[in-house]
Amino acid sequence: MSIIEKAEEGRRGPKKVKRAEKACCALSGPLRPSQALSGLLVGGVNSPVRAFRRVGASPVILRSGRGAWVTDTHGRRSLDFIMGWGALILGHNHPQVLTAIQKQLSQGTLLGLTTELEGQLAQAICEAIPSIERIRFTPSGTEACMTAIRLARAWTRRTKILTFEGCYHGHSDVLLGQDAGVPSSLAQEQLEAPYNNIEALEDIMKRRGSELAGVIVEPVAANMGVVVPDRGWLTRLRALTTTHGIVLIFDEIVTGFRLRDGGIQETMGVKPELTTLGKIIGGGFPVGAVGGQAAIMDQLAPSGAVYHAGTFAGHPVTMAAGLATLKMLRQRQPYERLEAMGDQLASGLREGAQRQGIAVHVNQIGSMLTVFFANTKQFAAFANGLRAQRVMIPPSPYETWFLSAVHTASQIEQVVDRARRLYAA
Repeated sequence: MSIIEKAEEGRRGPKKVKRAEKACCALSGPLRPSQALSGLLVGGVNSPVRAFRRVGASPVILRSGRGAWVTDTHGRRSLDFIMGWGALILGHNHPQVLTAIQKQLSQGTLLGLTTELEGQLAQAICEAIPSIERIRFTPSGTEACMTAIRLARAWTRRTKILTFEGCYHGHSDVLLGQDAGVPSSLAQEQLEAPYNNIEALEDIMKRRGSELAGVIVEPVAANMGVVVPDRGWLTRLRALTTTHGIVLIFDEIVTGFRLRDGGIQETMGVKPELTTLGKIIGGGFPVGAVGGQAAIMDQLAPSGAVYHAGTFAGHPVTMAAGLATLKMLRQRQPYERLEAMGDQLASGLREGAQRQGIAVHVNQIGSMLTVFFANTKQFAAFANGLRAQRVMIPPSPYETWFLSAVHTASQIEQVVDRARRLYAA
């Protein structure tokens, strides 16, 4: 049984979207960040989820991370299930990754021209994901998705983009929808349909398919909590985009190299024209990438007329860290063990809640999972309770927990035991 088949039972999750997270940030009460940051950083943070508003708490200020642990500025050590929001599949400060970083630092931080490392990382990615024939590195996942959309528009000479409720592809204007800073003229270029709904998909394709330049989707949703797609829905999406001449874009910024060596598209048997990547391929440094069919990718400057440039694209330290990470993943193949620990954690959390008669739904695939309670107050009590017991989970019910290769089965059992105590409280 494949990783998808094992997880399909949990494919239907709450249709919450990132806009709900943003709205909560706008409507919640005053933030209480540390005095050192409150007057300097907007909201005391540099990314909204770090504000801990969803759980009614103040931001946690971290000092360091090593292995499966993080330490805050008060010296408190916690078992980490945020793991750099999925980027640190080998854990914090992995020795081989640090060695590669230090070697590159001794040769230069930013060289300004192309390095051999860019070609080596590109080769490793293309070998692991056969649908990628050419690749362009970017400094972030947001920029990778923005560039993919631009390529789709140039290729089709159309303007509209279809996204799906609950999927998040960064904060560029073309994909953020009804944000206060996005002009209505741009927002009208984005259409949205329900995730995992074949009837709705067929309806919008029938009505608007000839207008669509591209469809972008998370092949496993990870930004409304973990939601595994129906095989039939993804297969139908591939067929309809082909029929209408639409560029299909898989956003594998979260799933790339997370669930297997490469992208999960091979497991699903559905291949897109373009794929966006990030997180793991940077080994803990800022990174993004868009890759795909050579003819579409060759529209990018200097080969074509679609412009993209960036001082920090293909940054040598990022390339060194990413290459070291992918080499370790290929050598050690931790995916079977990660899946086993994910199963252990998910089933333990479910069983503990059932014993206490608490309504809890756990969605899990491989080393990714999300715990849904009946309401956000219950989640807040659970998240804050775990944190008090030195277990760090995402401070939002719609963010994904991530396991790493350095977590252990005994640590997972400790977390399950602490969760059981919280259920019983």
